[in-house]
Amino acid sequence: MFSNRIKCMSWLALSASLLLVLAGCDPADNGTTSNGDTDPDGGSGPEFNTGRPAVTVTGPSVTGDVIKIGLVASQNGPLRPWGIDSVNGAQLAVDEINASGGINGKQVQLLIGDSASKPEDGKTAAELLISQGIVGLLGEVASGITQPMAQLAYERGLPIVAVGATKTTITEIGANVFRVCYTDDLQGPVMAKFAYDELGLQRMAIITDKKQPYSTYLSDAFRDAFVGYGGEIVGEEFYESGQTQFVPQLNSLKQESPNGYFLSGYFTEVGPIVKQAAQAGITNVKFLGGDGWDSTDLLDSGGEAILGNYFCNHYNNKEDREVVRVFLAKWKDKYGGSDAGDTPGTTMGALGYDAAMVMMDAIRRAESLDAASIIVALEDTVAFKGVSGDITLKGAGGNPKKRALVVEVTLEGQSFVKAYEYTDIFTD
Repeated sequence: MFSNRIKCMSWLALSASLLLVLAGCDPADNGTTSNGDTDPDGGSGPEFNTGRPAVTVTGPSVTGDVIKIGLVASQNGPLRPWGIDSVNGAQLAVDEINASGGINGKQVQLLIGDSASKPEDGKTAAELLISQGIVGLLGEVASGITQPMAQLAYERGLPIVAVGATKTTITEIGANVFRVCYTDDLQGPVMAKFAYDELGLQRMAIITDKKQPYSTYLSDAFRDAFVGYGGEIVGEEFYESGQTQFVPQLNSLKQESPNGYFLSGYFTEVGPIVKQAAQAGITNVKFLGGDGWDSTDLLDSGGEAILGNYFCNHYNNKEDREVVRVFLAKWKDKYGGSDAGDTPGTTMGALGYDAAMVMMDAIRRAESLDAASIIVALEDTVAFKGVSGDITLKGAGGNPKKRALVVEVTLEGQSFVKAYEYTDIFTD
């Protein structure tokens, strides 16, 4: 394990990069600035922005005997595996609460909108759900889809809890924006540390999906942390999601003789990239990535070449924790034998469940059944026992300090390798 001095070096480099990245932010970033500063005295993690813009409009209130919450998920399009698991996880949570009597004697209704794996469709779906009287919004998984949803929720005074969107700056949109997942500020350094410390990789190349805010931000986080640990980034190549041929990028990086590649994009392109790398004679190297790899589709598209490589994830079905065993028993009881499977196909089943539970817990604790009170209750969440780990939102700028897992791609899907606590990467 590296010293606190090395941790500090990593984050000093990361902070500089974040400032450069955000200086040229996407139009959807709305000009927000990063709050990923570090303690100059050394060793600290990012200072989460607790001074986020306050909601200034009056949001909706519960009317009648039903509490409506909305979920936007990719029920169609290339990100469908995440969307289906998000829906199933959230519905499992809602059914559980309703079976126990609901909230304040009222039943909870989950309304679902389809983003179709597109940012514009995600925003449209969120607008429709808001028009149907929801008091809280859940979703999405992709950061590029979540960002316009979060902006809309801020403008309408509505609380939103992201399921799996890890781009750090999303929660800076407003004090109504929260998430139950870790951020790229954690998973980038986690994979950098694992690559350098556990695998002994010293020369890494990066392949980035320049169309996805998630991918570009994660590549930056990995790069600066890896350099901070003492490694070298020998080159970076780019593509756009939806692309199918990657030989030019692979041949370019091959000339630099890296002993590892960091692929920050989604499973939709990662599998073909690794398969084409093998066909191009790129062997005896390791491929690493973030939670965007998490799908059983990865095995189909990556074939044998994808086996034995590693990515960061929020949760694993084989974790030896009581809360996981209880969750999986509930999942099997509800979905066993159906298309949903006896266990979630991706980590979004657990995160969808956690997002819905965190929202309903806040609704239960809110002083009144209106959006403003629910936002206050979400901000006051401390040590909520989620399936994906404990979740504290109080004073964290919407970003819980979560644990992160490294998993290996296997024929069975994925195998747990190592867990990193927040304090393994940062010291406060």
